[in-house]
Amino acid sequence: CANKVDGPSGEADAAYLWSLGLGEPHPVSALHGRGTGDMLDAVLEALPDAPQQTFGTAVGGPRRVALIGRPNVGKSSLLNKVAGEERVVVNELAGTTRDPVDELIELGGKTWKFVDTAGIRKRVHLQQGADYYASLRTAAAVEKAEVAVVLIDAAESISVQDQRIISMAVEAGRALVVAYNKWDTLDEERRYYLEREIETEMGQVSWAPRVNVSAQTGRHMEKLVPAIETALAGWETRVPTGRLNAFLGELVAAHPHPVRGGKQPRILFGTQAGTKPPRFVLFASGFIEAGYRRFIERRLREEFGFEGTPIHISVRVREKRGAKKK
Repeated sequence: CANKVDGPSGEADAAYLWSLGLGEPHPVSALHGRGTGDMLDAVLEALPDAPQQTFGTAVGGPRRVALIGRPNVGKSSLLNKVAGEERVVVNELAGTTRDPVDELIELGGKTWKFVDTAGIRKRVHLQQGADYYASLRTAAAVEKAEVAVVLIDAAESISVQDQRIISMAVEAGRALVVAYNKWDTLDEERRYYLEREIETEMGQVSWAPRVNVSAQTGRHMEKLVPAIETALAGWETRVPTGRLNAFLGELVAAHPHPVRGGKQPRILFGTQAGTKPPRFVLFASGFIEAGYRRFIERRLREEFGFEGTPIHISVRVREKRGAKKK
């Protein structure tokens, strides 16, 4: 396709492109639309026949996985290793990936849709130009994904940036897997300090499956799919209302809410309002403190699993029946 041929005089110049040995050059003008119809006709001729259309047979399509993390942690290298071929450009220069790149990849007997995203550098409002738009597109890719694989460079200290990226995935309500890349480069001392960092810095997502991988050598790549499947299973878990209320009854009896201002709020009953991620609504006789909500979430995880998924708990305060309305 020879662009910028705005008139008949340019067509002669386009003829020189025969010398590339790639077949007939099509002179077009992207600005004016000249010659684009002929070029599209040639494109349609070159396309293979469309497959038989099968409506309504496939359910949902491949599961969508977003690879997110800081620049240069190895997201594109990981995608290439998982795909088994060089599909994405990899360079030591940080920020090679600008747009989310979708790849359909066969792994563990299933087809997955992996999205390689641009590295998120710093706060969106401090970014300029291409970085700003790259981070917006990354956020959109996370919204469309079902599970986010957050890649962290194990050779470097866990940064505020890593934690912010994890918070972004959690706030978007996505299933979560944390992958520590470049694991093969660590010595014993770094491993010791990394474990301490994970305990202190990553406590808020201790429920997320963790894999130690090397995108360079392919170490432990086979553990990635089971971790993703575990996170998706947690993300889609539904607890029957009867079982949930039996659990809440035992919990409140053993650990009642602290008395505040002479009153002790009680949880009357609860229900699971939805999945992907699991959302619970608790009906209570008064305001439930954030600390007690976190306690309920922790016990929900111990009882029902919910590995690899954030949990949303909302509380609705109900007045007791028969209470006089002022």
